[in-house]
Amino acid sequence: MEKNGVAKEFEPFQAVYGGNVKNAVKIQALAALVLLGAGGFLAGCKSVPELTQDQAKTMIQAKYDKDSGTVFNIAVNDRGMQQGVHANYWLGVKRYPNGYWGDFKLTPDGMKVVKLQNGGDTIQWRPEGPKDPTYTIVVVPLVTSKLKTRNIGDVQTIADTRTVTYMEDVDLSNLPAPLQAIAQNPGNKLSTQRVATFTLVNGAWTLQSIE
Repeated sequence: MEKNGVAKEFEPFQAVYGGNVKNAVKIQALAALVLLGAGGFLAGCKSVPELTQDQAKTMIQAKYDKDSGTVFNIAVNDRGMQQGVHANYWLGVKRYPNGYWGDFKLTPDGMKVVKLQNGGDTIQWRPEGPKDPTYTIVVVPLVTSKLKTRNIGDVQTIADTRTVTYMEDVDLSNLPAPLQAIAQNPGNKLSTQRVATFTLVNGAWTLQSIE
């Protein structure tokens, strides 16, 4: 082909379009690598497992069952003192002139189930008046009590952790029935609201703490 009197040969197809073809191939290869990389990223991102209320309760109760137990100090009010006398845990040995003070001595039966918080074997009953609703003395059972989980709330998400609010109850079943009855009187806190926190360890939820 001549142009302006100068002969010009046709250039090969690859010479004319080769640059565009190579660029297209490079773009396709790059896109493939991006897709592969995205697929690998998604494959490496495992979904976080759900923590159910039942699972949370099971883990909390398992911890309580594993623990050796807790000593639950029992506050004894006026009614509790009468119940203790009826159960032969202690007996009155001295009455004071005001009519509402007294000394009570632990019996052998009583010594088998409780001890006094301040030591010794004599309860010094010293209320402010003949009908003092707030006055109590404290006895300490000789056996421990277990804790029980009740009323598990909804699982809450806090950052990377899960929490549940629930009620922790003192299980008095290890105590003799008369002592259980005394522990049911006002002045004794048998239930406490707690919050348990769970963390993800090796892909599974684990109990971290209880507050």
